[in-house]
Amino acid sequence: MAKKVTSKKPLTGNSRSHALNATKRQQKPNLQVIRLEDGTKIRMSAREIRSLRKQDKKAA
Repeated sequence: MAKKVTSKKPLTGNSRSHALNATKRQQKPNLQVIRLEDGTKIRMSAREIRSLRKQDKKAA
């Protein structure tokens, strides 16, 4: 089981039709499982993974 690192949660709101009928909907975060160098698996959002990769490129 992967450990969850991020604190992101699903956004809730209403889906609106042209007749303005409201039905509940959820927007779930884009969580991905990645493996670290030491072999542990963690779940992070895709945006956080992108940010980490950018920082790694900048440091190198």
